[in-house]
Amino acid sequence: MAKKVIRIATRQSPLALWQAEHVASALEHAFPDITTVLVKMVTRGDKILDAPLAKVGGKGLFVKELEQGMLEDIADIAVHSMKDVPVDFPDGLHLAAILQREDPTDALVSNKYASLNALPANARIGTSSLRRESQIKAQFPDAQILPLRGNVNTRLAKLDAGEYDAIILASAGLKRLGMAARITETLPPEVSLPAIGQGAIGIECRTDDVAINEMLQSLHDADTGICVSAERAMNARLNGGCQVPIAGFAVLQDGQLFMRGLVASPDGSRVFRAQRLGAPAEAKAMGTAIAEELLALGADKVLQELYL
Repeated sequence: MAKKVIRIATRQSPLALWQAEHVASALEHAFPDITTVLVKMVTRGDKILDAPLAKVGGKGLFVKELEQGMLEDIADIAVHSMKDVPVDFPDGLHLAAILQREDPTDALVSNKYASLNALPANARIGTSSLRRESQIKAQFPDAQILPLRGNVNTRLAKLDAGEYDAIILASAGLKRLGMAARITETLPPEVSLPAIGQGAIGIECRTDDVAINEMLQSLHDADTGICVSAERAMNARLNGGCQVPIAGFAVLQDGQLFMRGLVASPDGSRVFRAQRLGAPAEAKAMGTAIAEELLALGADKVLQELYL
């Protein structure tokens, strides 16, 4: 009997393909009677490479085309980096599973300097993220934060060509691509609080596809799901897209959920922080409460300015 084919929508960057192949392998291992095929797509975020993402605007820059593929029955599931996934889903689609989280931290990569603190005051630091930029500027106001777009290999090539003194990338992407040796310094959350969902892979599918939903449940990591649900609840209350200076990071420790949230102005002149410790069952409520605290501290004004 022919095997059932599961069509997986994915972007075409090396990291996106690694993630899709990782999901494909996990599904084929768990369900020997299926086979998978990758449906490679180009998203708007992949096409616009000459402008910082924050200037491009909009939510779902890296997922919309993949979602359309599922709605048009070109694909059965889509694999995403959770930090790219907007809060809301199109009618008929939902998040069916979140895989176990890889290292959620940011990584400093430099060929000349051993650490962030070793960089000269006016160092040229490359990042595509307002979240990273705002946190670095808060600590190093004289640093030159320069835009950095493209896939991981492209970004590393620009560093190696001498365009930057250092760049900041997600540790998870470097590790997944076998490039952990390029990490000069792992930045702790106290220095650079991670993005919502950073390091986690999410799988989206049609809500009415019962068989696919059941399969994907077997890949879901409950602990990662709890942490990411808290982070995404905070983001939902803040109405945050993936390209605003919002950070949120939750961890389970000793049976409790500990979460930190941050909103900053892009230039780092204003940084608002909040944190909570609570029961894992209250994950979403905790995320919302942290957002409310951040808004009350003054984050509402920063976000209003950005959304004007």
